[in-house]
Amino acid sequence: MFTLFAAPGSCSRVPLITLEEAGADYRLELVRFMQGAHKQPDYLALNPKGKVPCLVTEAGPITENVAIALFLASQFDGLLPKTSTARAAALVTADLAFCSATLHPIVSRMRVPMFMVEGPEAIGSVKAKAMEAMHPMAAVVETALDGKDWWFGDTWSILDAYIYWVFFRINGGGFPTDQYPNWAAHAKRMDARPAVRRALAKEADMQAALEAEGLAPKMG
Repeated sequence: MFTLFAAPGSCSRVPLITLEEAGADYRLELVRFMQGAHKQPDYLALNPKGKVPCLVTEAGPITENVAIALFLASQFDGLLPKTSTARAAALVTADLAFCSATLHPIVSRMRVPMFMVEGPEAIGSVKAKAMEAMHPMAAVVETALDGKDWWFGDTWSILDAYIYWVFFRINGGGFPTDQYPNWAAHAKRMDARPAVRRALAKEADMQAALEAEGLAPKMG
């Protein structure tokens, strides 16, 4: 039994989809950011970084999407490709790191520039620079998906959950995703997966709970 601390629309969608794909026994715990729940002592004891996701296991909490992904892949078959050499394993980790260390920071600058700078001009500049920075990285994703259904070919993996979340965030932020048809088609294939639908339904329930409490920023 795992507990995933999550917030709707955030990158906790990646492990949420993964848990659903794995058929794992887990509990979902909503983190109310607008209430400052991520800065409370009980949550900071689990994740001193004060963010999501945080996956609590019997052995203790795990933070950071790459670490959570590698852990879940060690517990359930079919979440990441099997590798037979150290280099092959490193390449899989590198792809996960591309999502978390390259794509994800650009998403943050695009969607929440006000967390980095103050003033309309500075905020607009940061967002514009993020839009510009995303294009060559989107081209990397577009090429990686060329002629394939999923990141690694015919088989779904956690990488697909991560680039799906990135697509959702940049599409909602006004990035011209129509210029990247392979990525857009990938997102539609993800939309159709039962595990993804279940994950999104759970996010919708969390969003509804926040709205009922008057604590809901727009999810998108």
